[in-house]
Parts: sequence; structure tokens; C-alpha cells
Amino acid sequence: MPPNPLHQQPTDACAPAQVTKRSAPARAAACILALAFLVLTIFPVQAGAQKATPVELWQALADGGCNVLMRHAQAPGVGDPDNFTLGDCSTQRLLSAEGRQQAARIGEAFRQREIPIGRICASQWCRTMETAALLDLGPVEPLPVLNSFDTPETAESQTQALADVVSTPPERGNTLFVTHQANIQALTGVALQEGEILVLAPRDGGFAILGAMPPAP
Repeated sequence: MPPNPLHQQPTDACAPAQVTKRSAPARAAACILALAFLVLTIFPVQAGAQKATPVELWQALADGGCNVLMRHAQAPGVGDPDNFTLGDCSTQRLLSAEGRQQAARIGEAFRQREIPIGRICASQWCRTMETAALLDLGPVEPLPVLNSFDTPETAESQTQALADVVSTPPERGNTLFVTHQANIQALTGVALQEGEILVLAPRDGGFAILGAMPPAP
């Protein structure tokens, strides 16, 4: 495999389908294996989040041209019930009342700073779509490449596809991608809290990790 161009030094700055899920322990084991495989082989050189301060990250976003990975807001529990069905929110792990308030606060933080958002994409899971909608920063596009993956084989191909997406500069403003912890960690090696964001700078066909910001208080 040729050298991966994704991790570089920082620069200045979609239709629902039915998904059959395995049991929760099997899903957890598959995700652990997927993350280990991806982080150690596909992305052998981990840049990690740079030491940019929140002030510097907000300035980078104000300047535009960044891709932002966001973990969905607070949703109690781990994974999804065994009867999970994509498109049926009653079968999924959902945002709590605090999670909905958290998403609204994050959106307000973006608006107060007049951060330009040209596009918002989210996993087709209900908790990610609701998080993106509650940000109230613009229309939300469901993007299957952001969906939580289920097996190491799925994780490998999907993570590479997501790498291609976030390595593409936004056409205008910044692009915000709302997804899941497993997807973000497989791509970047960075573990985020619920509601936390990771700021990426597309560059030369890859991306630099500028840093992470905690959820809005």
C-alpha cells in the first residue's frame, strides 16, 4: 500500500436503508478489532490532535476552509439495542434531554462567533441526525459514509472513504460532519467526548488535525 497522505503538519488557517445488527457484545468486539486494525495498519503514523487552543480553533473556523468532525450529543448507553433498525428511531439509542440541550448550546456557540457553515452532514442514525438538526446551523444531509460501522471489513473501507471526504476542502465556509466515536477514532486516533468536535484542515489531498474542542458548557 502506498504511503498514506492523510496525516500532515497543520496549516493556517444520501436514502435510508434497512440494517441488520448483531448482538451488542458481537458489535463491540467487531468495533474493537476494527479500530485496532485501522489504527495500526491503515493509519500507522498518528499525528494526533495538535496543541491549538480553543481560541485558535475558533479563529480557524471563522476563517473558513475547515472540515469539522463532531461526535453526536449526549445519548445514554453504549451502541444500539439488538433490534436496531435504521429509519426506526424507536429501536435506537437516542439523545437524552440534556443531549438535546447540549446540541442547541453548541449551535449557539457557532452562531455567536459567526462561524460560516456551508454544509452539514450526519450519519443516518437518529441521534446524529437529531444532533445536527438541533444545532440549527442549516439543512442537514444524511451521509451514509458517516454511519457507525459493524465489522472490521466494513470499518476499513468506510474509514478510507471518509478520509477521502474530509480531505476535500469545503466549497464554502466550513463543512460539519456529525458522526460516531468509533468512526472518528478509526480515522484520526482521537477519542472524543459526546458533543466534542475535532477541527481538520484539508491539505494536498490529505488533512491535518488542528485540535479538539470540548462541548459547549
